[in-house]
Amino acid sequence: MNIFKGVDYYNSETLLSADEIMVRNTVREFVSKEVVPIIEKQYSTDSFPIHLVPKMAELGMLGSNLPEEYSCAGLNNVAYGLIMQELERGDSGIRSFASVQGALVMYPIFTFGSEDQKKKWLPLLAKGNKIGCFGLTEPNHGSNPGGMESKAKKVDSGYVLTGSKMWITNGTIADIAIVWAKLDDIVRGFIVEKEFKGFSAPEMKGKHSLRASVTSELVFDDVFIPEENLLPKTTGLKNPLMCLNQARYGIAWGVVGAMMDCYETALEYAKTRIQFEKPIAAYQITQEKLVYFLSEITKSQLLNIQLGRLKDKGTLKFTQVSLAKRNNCEKALEIARMSREILGANGISNEYPIMRHSANLESVKTYEGTHEMHTLIIGEDITGCSAFS
Repeated sequence: MNIFKGVDYYNSETLLSADEIMVRNTVREFVSKEVVPIIEKQYSTDSFPIHLVPKMAELGMLGSNLPEEYSCAGLNNVAYGLIMQELERGDSGIRSFASVQGALVMYPIFTFGSEDQKKKWLPLLAKGNKIGCFGLTEPNHGSNPGGMESKAKKVDSGYVLTGSKMWITNGTIADIAIVWAKLDDIVRGFIVEKEFKGFSAPEMKGKHSLRASVTSELVFDDVFIPEENLLPKTTGLKNPLMCLNQARYGIAWGVVGAMMDCYETALEYAKTRIQFEKPIAAYQITQEKLVYFLSEITKSQLLNIQLGRLKDKGTLKFTQVSLAKRNNCEKALEIARMSREILGANGISNEYPIMRHSANLESVKTYEGTHEMHTLIIGEDITGCSAFS
C-alpha cells in the first residue's frame, strides 16, 4: 500500500508544528489504507462507508478542534484543517461527513448549548456513537436562509416544529438533527432526535455528485420538541451563519486534498502516457496545465495556513473565510476538469479518481454558500455597499 507523499512545492511544511504534521500524517495514512481502496465502489453503489466512522472517531477526527473535556481531541484549527484536507483527498463525501459532524453539529451544541447538552451529546458525537446532521437549507430557500418557512410554536413543556429541510448531509443516518426554525419570528436552534414522532428523513437518490455521501430531506410534521432540546443561546439568524463559517473553513482546506490528488494523478499519467514517441508530459501544453495546477495548490496551501493561524489567534474575519472558500473551490474544480483533459478518455474511467473528484467538486463549490454569494460577501466588505438585493 502506497502512502500519499503530498504536494509541497514551497516547503510549507516548515510552517507547521511537529504535532500538526503528525496529525496530518496519521490521517493521510488512514485515507491511503482505508478510504482509497474502497471509495470507487462506494461511489458507484451510491453508498456511504459507515464502517469507517468508528475508525475516524478513534483517531480523533470528529469535532477535533473542540475541548478534550468533552472527549474531543482539542486540536488547533490548522491541525483540524489538515484533517479535512487529507479526508477530501479520499473523497469529498468522507470530508463532508466529518465536517458536518464537527462544524455543523458539535460546534453549535458547544457554542449555543447548555452545559447539560454539551455533556450529554458531545462525547457521544466525538466517539461516533451518535451521528448528527444540520438542518438549515429549505426547498425554497437556499442562498437566502432568512426566508425560512420552518416554524416552532411554544406549547406546554416544549415546542411544536413544522416545516422541511433539503439537501441535508447525513440526514437519513443521523441520530440527531440541529434544526433551525423561526420561533416568534426569531431563528432558534433545536436538537431534534430521530425517534421524535412526526420527524422523518428520507434519503435523496439520483445524484451525480457526492454519491459516497448520504443526502436527505428532513420533514417535520408537528414534531414535539422538549424544552431541554432548545439550544438556549441561539438568538437569531447569525447563529446558523456562524456554524456555516466553521464548515466553510473546513471546505477551504478540504478541496486542497482533491487538488493534490488530481495533480498527482495527472502528473504520473503524463509521464507514462506515450504519444508521438514521447510522453505527453514533454509537450508544452501539458506542462502549462501542470504548472497551473501546482501554482494554485501552492497558493491555496499558504492561504489556508495563514487562515488557520488567524482563526487560532481569534482575529479571523468571516469574509476571509469566504475568500478562501471561494478561491479554493473554484481552483479545485478547474484542476479536476483540466486533469481529465490530460488523461483524455481514461479520465472518465473509475480506474482514476479524476471524474469522481470533478463531480463532487461541482457540489462543494455550491454548498455552504455559492461562488456568487461569497463574491458578494467579500464585495460588500471591501466596498461598504451591499449588492444582495
